[in-house]
Amino acid sequence: METSFYKNPRPSWLMRQFWKISGGDRYILERSTYSDQVKYTCMGGIVLATGAMAALAGGYAFYTIFAPKGDAIDDIKTIAASGHYDPTDIPTLILATIFGLFWGAIIFNIDRFIVTSTGKGDGTEAITRQELKSALPRLIMGTIIAFTISKPVEIRMFKSEIDAQLYQTQLEAQKQYEIKTRKNFEDRIKDLDKENSGIQNNIEHYMKVIAVKDSLWNLETSKGQGGRGQGEGPMARSYKAERDRVEGEMNRFISLNKSKIDDIQKRRTQMNGELEIALKKNKTVSAGLDGLLERIKISHELAPGISLFITLLFMAIELTPIFFKLMLIKGPYDYMEENIKDLVKAQNGIEIQHDYYKDKEGLERDLVIHHEVDRMTSMKVRVVQAQKELNEYIIDSWKTKQKEAIDNNLEAYVTTLTGETIPVVENDNGQEPVKEEGAQKDNRFTLS
Repeated sequence: METSFYKNPRPSWLMRQFWKISGGDRYILERSTYSDQVKYTCMGGIVLATGAMAALAGGYAFYTIFAPKGDAIDDIKTIAASGHYDPTDIPTLILATIFGLFWGAIIFNIDRFIVTSTGKGDGTEAITRQELKSALPRLIMGTIIAFTISKPVEIRMFKSEIDAQLYQTQLEAQKQYEIKTRKNFEDRIKDLDKENSGIQNNIEHYMKVIAVKDSLWNLETSKGQGGRGQGEGPMARSYKAERDRVEGEMNRFISLNKSKIDDIQKRRTQMNGELEIALKKNKTVSAGLDGLLERIKISHELAPGISLFITLLFMAIELTPIFFKLMLIKGPYDYMEENIKDLVKAQNGIEIQHDYYKDKEGLERDLVIHHEVDRMTSMKVRVVQAQKELNEYIIDSWKTKQKEAIDNNLEAYVTTLTGETIPVVENDNGQEPVKEEGAQKDNRFTLS
């Protein structure tokens, strides 16, 4: 806008884009004051920044949820061994980037709708109760958006502290899982050992008897019998025979129970393998404590005050444009916008009579009169009425013409039931017509 007393700086391309984002009318803003241009530029910048933060937060949340879960214990060992650790999963990162852009676009459009649909209040700095009541749905939506944006950003800000706490959580969880798993397998192994105890006790008994016989045989062969020299005498041979007999019984017992012993050993080996698998599975389960919910929980435990402050900060950023518009003092832009709206309504035949009546709840309502609609409706009603009158006139005229045709040529319309034409003779005195001779007396007349 350029006049003899005022000239606006030429708006840049970036400023016009911010106007579009905030829902400002470029035509009016270019003819308004510079302060109005700055207001809508700042408003558009806030909306754009909210959408960008939503994109980052959504992408990070997606990556945290769907990325392969890392074991914090192994991660720390890897860092200690190599001095470098890069846990980034490229496929998940690509998907998270796509989702982040999509999520940011959704929040951007919702936020833009909230800002553009919020009215300007009563045009004063004060925010009345009625204005807050009207803006309440938009405030609720803005609060929800602020929460969804703040939490992923919050856990990213505290990532180092959360990872350290997460390491302790995973370590404790892994220990608890290991204790429970080993206790479960110990009970099962005890049942298996109890089943095997009878066989093992018998074998151990045989082995003890064999050991005693071997000891006695060694003693007898070392000192000899009856003061003789060393050698195997009758008593030593009896010990050996008894030892061989017991060993034979043991071998027969083992042979008879071999299949059962092998089955127990096989089950024991299989159980040990299951124990190793379960311990590895416990490690995987404890590593799974790396999701978005667990990180948010840890962040609240570490710094509840800071977490609340960050949430309030994002709420302030998100709700600022709404409160800004409620506190906005009307300027030249607002009056020109109202003027253009009124001109558009007048051009299209729309009249609004404000506070015209009260509804059942006692609220004042506006009366909206659509003159163009009334005109077209009135014209359509008259056309339909004229068509109706013309149709009636056509039918009446056709009826009169048909009567004249019947009067002029009545015999063409009168026949007997047998299809014979009966000539009609008119009397001068207006009496009924007389039938010609040869016509049947009981014939009835019908109209063709």
